[in-house]
Amino acid sequence: MMLAQARALSTAAMLLMSATVAMAQPLCEPITRHIDRTAAGDVVSPLFLPSYERGEGETALPPPIARSAFSYDNALAIVALVSCGEFGAAQRIGDAFLSAMTSDRTFKDGRIRNAYRAGIVKSGPQLLPGWWDDHQLIWAEDAYQDGSQTGNVAWVGLSLLALAEATGEQRYRDAAQRLSSWIADNAVDRHEANGVTGGLAGFDAAQTPIPWKSTEHNVDAFALGSWIARDSAEPAARKLVKVTRPFLDAMFDPASGSFRMGTLPDGRLQPTHVYALDALIWPLLAVADPPADWRRSLALAETHLAVAGGYDFNGDQDGLWTEGTAQAALVERRAGNRPEADRLLAVIERFRAPSGLLYATDRARISTGLAIGDTSKEADFFYFHRPHLGATAWAILARTGLNPFTGKKVD
Repeated sequence: MMLAQARALSTAAMLLMSATVAMAQPLCEPITRHIDRTAAGDVVSPLFLPSYERGEGETALPPPIARSAFSYDNALAIVALVSCGEFGAAQRIGDAFLSAMTSDRTFKDGRIRNAYRAGIVKSGPQLLPGWWDDHQLIWAEDAYQDGSQTGNVAWVGLSLLALAEATGEQRYRDAAQRLSSWIADNAVDRHEANGVTGGLAGFDAAQTPIPWKSTEHNVDAFALGSWIARDSAEPAARKLVKVTRPFLDAMFDPASGSFRMGTLPDGRLQPTHVYALDALIWPLLAVADPPADWRRSLALAETHLAVAGGYDFNGDQDGLWTEGTAQAALVERRAGNRPEADRLLAVIERFRAPSGLLYATDRARISTGLAIGDTSKEADFFYFHRPHLGATAWAILARTGLNPFTGKKVD
């Protein structure tokens, strides 16, 4: 009798999974087609996917991003493909990350760069993005893309854990553990046992530690450590949990109901009236049982970041951020508000490019209030109306209900 019940439950679960994947298929297929275009006939080799496609009216992408496969976007693509049941496709990107960790052109510590060159990954040192500068007559690279920010390293670790659970292959988990060790060695604040710093910035010969701490990065590192620590006593993972959880508590401001974005380079706290959507809502996904008071941060986002049926990146409300609106949909789904999650997804799924990928924004450009890298002197980080891998991946996760911070369904 018990065996028959187990079989019935298994069949029901499989049917539910099939129905969920079917609902996400209009978003899953554009990513698999993105792989086909990037691979150009190669159906087996590891590869990195371009983060962006040309926007409406563009004949070419700007040189600094034309060949860029941002690690964060590719990590998201892995988790999204796992949720779509496309394990083989996810492994191709995962194997590209494994190759990058063991064949960096300069460093031998297993780090992940912020970006790699899109395309098939070949043997030897992995290529970084770059472009020929006709004005200076040099091969140019971007200092941010060459660096290793803590959040991006953690996201790759999370994606490899998802891949390990989907395939049962230990090599992905081993790589994720190595990335947790890299963060523990390079980003844990040595002056105060509270939080992780931003990682390393700059070109290979002159990389420097990033002194500021980001709430978003600490969420990422906490999630990576927590996932590994679920069934392992791995010291680095436990260290990450130990230092990041108090930081998240400290970043929540009870008076305003807001999560601060983090700290400034000199250690001072970011003000409570400067908002970033991911800092406000990611703690509600990453922490298994968040304090009830933290849920006020979603209400604050609804008040200060809501725009055009969705959410902006920050509080200037200058346009809809597709990726963040999908994140909010997943948070709403976890909170049990499925109608609102479906409404948000219906809004962003209208912003579909001819390729099927979702546009990053609903208009030509929106601001973030942030600088692209640590050498920038102004808020020059913008999102543009271009088809975006990361936005599409987040929409898939919201549609399938898979929490990328835990590898578990939210409902």
